Amino acid sequence: MSNRLFVWSITSALAGFLFGFDTVVISGAEKTIQSLWGLGDAQHGLAMSMALWGTVVGSLVGGWPTDHLGRRKTLIWIGILYFVSAVWSALAGDVYSFMLARFIGGLGVGISTVAAPLFISEIAPPAQRGRLAGMFQFNIVFGILIAFASNAMLGGLGDSAWRWMLGVEAVPALIYWVMCLSLPESPRWLIAKRSDVDAAKSVFRQAMPDSDEVAIDSLVNEIQTASGLSGTRESFWDRSLKVPIALAFLVAFFNQLSGINAILYFSPRIFELTGLGKQAALLQSVGIGITNLIFTFVGLWLIDRLGRRTLLLIGSVGYIVSLGACAWAFASETFQVVPACIFAFIAAHAVGQGAVIWVLISEVFPNQHRAAGQALGSFTHWIFAALLTLLFPTMVGLFHPAVVFGFFCFMMVLQLLWVIFLVPETKGVPLEEIQRRLGVSKSG
Repeated sequence: MSNRLFVWSITSALAGFLFGFDTVVISGAEKTIQSLWGLGDAQHGLAMSMALWGTVVGSLVGGWPTDHLGRRKTLIWIGILYFVSAVWSALAGDVYSFMLARFIGGLGVGISTVAAPLFISEIAPPAQRGRLAGMFQFNIVFGILIAFASNAMLGGLGDSAWRWMLGVEAVPALIYWVMCLSLPESPRWLIAKRSDVDAAKSVFRQAMPDSDEVAIDSLVNEIQTASGLSGTRESFWDRSLKVPIALAFLVAFFNQLSGINAILYFSPRIFELTGLGKQAALLQSVGIGITNLIFTFVGLWLIDRLGRRTLLLIGSVGYIVSLGACAWAFASETFQVVPACIFAFIAAHAVGQGAVIWVLISEVFPNQHRAAGQALGSFTHWIFAALLTLLFPTMVGLFHPAVVFGFFCFMMVLQLLWVIFLVPETKGVPLEEIQRRLGVSKSG
């Protein structure tokens, strides 16, 4: 792997760090904010989910700048959105200003889930694509861990602690923005959208310095041919794209119906339900971040070895066992095992869905429709994340925790059946070959 390819992938993947930090940092501030502004359950749920609604909008519209402005310019603008959101959230004087600031950060998150994995997939060789695109997910969980640790460290600063928790994100946002200025444009975007073959070859030479001119010419010709098979005249909703569309929708749908975002957002509250004190609950949340990080390493190590489908199978079984055990623990009031069940759930997610989701979505669509396909998967992911975050406080109030975790467990049984019967393997397959295997062509 060339140094430039690695640096470009890391830089793009840092959008994931800000994504993870931004979406989870609110967990340490949510109860203080509810008390500060006297929010009822419904308004509190809206305030906590506002970043996710921004993410829904960002993921829905993120395909447009990614396609029309280019991958590079879109990634640069994402850094600006994160920076503005962090500063504004920290200085918010009322709940409505706070919600608007969080919405802006959510826009950055949503667009990043379209542009960043897509950019990495388009510059990475097939044998390394899973690990490189998976670095986006690694940075998400690294951001989550740093957010939990930051919250625990800043929690003792008194009434203004929550402002520091949210405002500190401005520093990595600024660093990310500066690093993005050195990124090249995606060679596949240059070919499919600008027909700039010379610029695309230049990027490939830097990304794959060990490849000779014949290999690079062959790759460029393959991309040109594949782009012609699925051109701009063909609608995104064409029947030839039905398999990629179904894969992107369902992998994102099941990702959220595991309950992952609800558990990450409200982990201190869940641990408090087991009898832990507030500070102990925050420290347990740091444990979630560490578990997530360690098993994401495992997932990234395995994704180009065992493959995407195998990791989804492993993760699905882990989900079912851990969520089922958690439901039993709450039902039988065996609260002491709940933290272990939650940690096992996080491990299953990190190895399975967490490692696979953004890689798989970025692989299954053809060049001309990859941004729109990534936007569809991201939008599906975030609309269900927002709904679950909005409804989770009410769900816990209306239903016993055992029922809530039992529902998530049932959904993972459905995911397991879907993976067994309908999910193909994309490990080590060139993007243009995946396009042909899924029947995405004029003749398919």
